[in-house]
Amino acid sequence: MTQRRKTSVEAKPARRVPRGDRRRTELAVVAEGVFLERGFTETTMQMIASRAGASKETLYRHFANKEALFSEIVSRRAALISGPESALARDGTPERVLFDLGLGLLRVMTRGDACSLFSIVVAEAPRAPELGAIFYSQGPGTTLNRLTAYLRSATTRRELRCRQPARAAKLFLGAVVANYHLLSLIGQPAARITDSDMRSHVRSAVAMFLARYGALPLRRGAGE
Repeated sequence: MTQRRKTSVEAKPARRVPRGDRRRTELAVVAEGVFLERGFTETTMQMIASRAGASKETLYRHFANKEALFSEIVSRRAALISGPESALARDGTPERVLFDLGLGLLRVMTRGDACSLFSIVVAEAPRAPELGAIFYSQGPGTTLNRLTAYLRSATTRRELRCRQPARAAKLFLGAVVANYHLLSLIGQPAARITDSDMRSHVRSAVAMFLARYGALPLRRGAGE
């Protein structure tokens, strides 16, 4: 009896992603492609539904409007940088965590469609101001808040000295982004930024951050 029960547990299949969640992801991926191709204001829910091979009813069942779709897209990108599977959720020294976070951020911002998405927001925010608010709150704002929470926690553990963690988070993210993001947005430099360049840059940003906010070595008898 006992052996049979154990075998049953061992044979239990891996958890599957519900079909509704898979379809939601598929719709968001298709919508991102349409947004990048046509821009936000020129894209309609009908276009997205047609491209996805879905009915408008199905699309609206998952997303109330274009803004909700765009929010989902930006939120998914932010999760790659600072979400549950990111460096901020893993154990490690502040030096390791900040390096992994910074490198992930720089890779996302200088490669792929991230800059194209940002360009859409910059170009269309005057006509659709809600777009800028969605992009910031679900993207850069979310990463900033998550890093702030990490720095506050690391300070409580005496791994760092960030009396103003929100300011420290802004300074670190700014040091990592530097002028790379601007160059990517305007299509410069012509040569691709190598992974080695990124690693060297992020290591310098982390070193500079720790020089200001790193924990001081305990003096003999301190904390006793």
